[in-house]
Amino acid sequence: MRIPFPVHIPLSRVTAFAAMLLMVQLHQGTSPEFAIYSFLFIVVAGVTFNVAGGFSRTSGAYVFCYAVLAVILGLCWKAVLGEPADSNLKNPALTMQAYVGSIVAMLIAVIISKRLTPRRPLLGELLKGTTIQNATVGCLVTGIAVTFLLYVIPTKEGSILSALAQVNRFLPIALILGVMHTVRSSGGRKSMNTAALIAGGVSLASGLVSFSKEGIFTPFACWFIAAASQGYRPSKARIAGLIFMFYLMVHYLVPYSQYGRNFREDATLSEKAALAVGFLGDLGRIRTDYEQLNQEYENTPIQAYFNAPQGFMDRLQMISMDDGLIYVTEQRGPLGPYPLLMGFANLVPRFLWPNKPSINFGNFYAHEMGMLSPDDVTTGISFSPTGEAYHVAKWLGVFFWAPLLWILLFVIFDTLCGDTRSSPWGLVVCAYFAHLAPEGALGQVIYSYVYVTVGIIFAALSAAYFMPILGTLIKGPEKARMHRVAAVRSIPRRPDPLPPQ
Repeated sequence: MRIPFPVHIPLSRVTAFAAMLLMVQLHQGTSPEFAIYSFLFIVVAGVTFNVAGGFSRTSGAYVFCYAVLAVILGLCWKAVLGEPADSNLKNPALTMQAYVGSIVAMLIAVIISKRLTPRRPLLGELLKGTTIQNATVGCLVTGIAVTFLLYVIPTKEGSILSALAQVNRFLPIALILGVMHTVRSSGGRKSMNTAALIAGGVSLASGLVSFSKEGIFTPFACWFIAAASQGYRPSKARIAGLIFMFYLMVHYLVPYSQYGRNFREDATLSEKAALAVGFLGDLGRIRTDYEQLNQEYENTPIQAYFNAPQGFMDRLQMISMDDGLIYVTEQRGPLGPYPLLMGFANLVPRFLWPNKPSINFGNFYAHEMGMLSPDDVTTGISFSPTGEAYHVAKWLGVFFWAPLLWILLFVIFDTLCGDTRSSPWGLVVCAYFAHLAPEGALGQVIYSYVYVTVGIIFAALSAAYFMPILGTLIKGPEKARMHRVAAVRSIPRRPDPLPPQ
């Protein structure tokens, strides 16, 4: 069985799934209005995903991650728990209206961006198959060296190391290149080689030391999307092992990352490493302590979508957070385009603007919602693009500002990467969108125009032209595979050649 990598989902299946969820919601006491909006959102999301080209395009990956990780998973888990889908929300009908409006706006953005995107990608065919192995090794060595420097040397804003941190994509690319090469060369039977395994291990270790969920899950996401894009066919035993490993990550490492964040501020690298080792040696206690800390949020209706804390599932939906922000917008009025203007101003490098202000709008919105204490200016709260678009300008934000930003996003990365099945850079962007699309609001969309784009271009050009040379110096030239040619046999009763004229 191949790992699914859909480029088109039959609309009949999407509609059947949406209709089934609608009936379950009505049975559980959800208002008909909310249930119908949920149905419409899922159907339009399926259409948008297909029009974008599915996972074969970065725009399709953005649509999928936004729709599933921001909205659909939350609705489905509500149904699993037997809770009405519109419970624990301040303004449920308006929130779902905003989601339906956003997915319609996203469909329009996809249609327009496809007309503006050239057919031939700029970075699609940079790396040839004969140099992938050495490029993988080169990216691996460079990624380890850069990661080590960023941890050891203090990084100041506006410095060269700060700029290097912004464009450092070498370890994810090494992992993706290694997986792509292994799946192709093994005919889909294997997915990991030594370089890919080391790249994934170093990335995971970096995420564990920094107590970052994104850092912990990024190696798994990179492996999964690269293996799926190349048609990897795991055995039943490997599928069971992958499911069990994912369960352990969700069950233990998510509480580990959340709990560890309370201790990581102002800690040195050695202190973080010692703390991480101690926590990893007692994950059961860490999970128990995390659950005790989490109980204080149980009676916070503006934050909680489910009746009781659901661990990782609480973070696989943005419905409750967007609903709280939409409710505040209705009470106080829209904020205006200031967050978007600051997002574009933030694109100016700090060495050109040393006193550039740094505003955490997620923290600012959380203060508006009454979620944080007045002296808390560091905690970052995530919102989907829908929540921020509505807070900026209500329906003008949903139907004008958001699709305008999405059009530019889709044109940039589809133009750079093309078909993700043959573009490792496109797969890196897809893995990045898994975080950006559901919880990056609109500010991270703007941020990606320059910093993610420069990072992808820098990594692609390095991997294509410099990393194969570095890899050759480290491991030697790649060995060309010689195919045995069948011996030429004489043909019986072959007529004699014609005599020369």
